[in-house]
Amino acid sequence: MLITCPYCGARDAQEFAYRGDATSRRPDPAAPDALDRFHEHVHLRDNPAGVHRELWYHAAGCRRWIEVERDTTTHAITATRFAADREGTE
Repeated sequence: MLITCPYCGARDAQEFAYRGDATSRRPDPAAPDALDRFHEHVHLRDNPAGVHRELWYHAAGCRRWIEVERDTTTHAITATRFAADREGTE
């Protein structure tokens, strides 16, 4: 699978480290139910079939995080962008 890094261009997926769902938000560690929320966040996530937004780290290249829009059934990548440029980044 080739992933197009916005800085380095098309590269083999072996250059990247997969982090997971780009839409998931980390729970508040100060919340009273933080332990349950973290359990759900780490272990009980959806595993969708179809188009999905994921975070990948270009470890063997520019060492930047990118967001990849990929179809999980075909591995076809439809878009990539720097993670810092994505909507909803704090």
